[in-house]
Amino acid sequence: MRPLMIQLSRFGVVGLVGFGVDLGIFNLLRATLLDPERLHEGPLLAKVISTSVAIAVNYVGNRYWTFGTTKRREVAREGLEFVLVSVGGMILTLATLWVSHYLLGFTSALADNISANVIGLGIGTAFRFAFYRSWVFHPSRTVPLRPVDEPSEDQALVTNR
Repeated sequence: MRPLMIQLSRFGVVGLVGFGVDLGIFNLLRATLLDPERLHEGPLLAKVISTSVAIAVNYVGNRYWTFGTTKRREVAREGLEFVLVSVGGMILTLATLWVSHYLLGFTSALADNISANVIGLGIGTAFRFAFYRSWVFHPSRTVPLRPVDEPSEDQALVTNR
């Protein structure tokens, strides 16, 4: 249970960094270039761009820290699977934004942030963690870079002296 809690905590920290990137870029774009007053699809485009940048940030954090002991040597395949799961989460987020903004008519910046960055993000985060853990970074699909119980070279040098 402890390893799962550590993994969840790390996932949360990486997610907070990605959330900051996503939130900042989304609001900057929505308030400037992609303002819905200038471009009808502005909020959706802003969310696609901001989430895409956050996906890149999250991949690095999750690959090297959250799931660092189970990363695979096939980086391209792992990255593709990570992006597929991330895009699935983004689609869930876009769906909540679309329903709120275009179907229900809640068009303020606050409403867009609540629908995309609270409700959509919550649903998308649960989806992503489940699939990262069970598919992309699942231990059975990886070749550990070194066994968890085996000390690193630096630790072995210190203990053998």
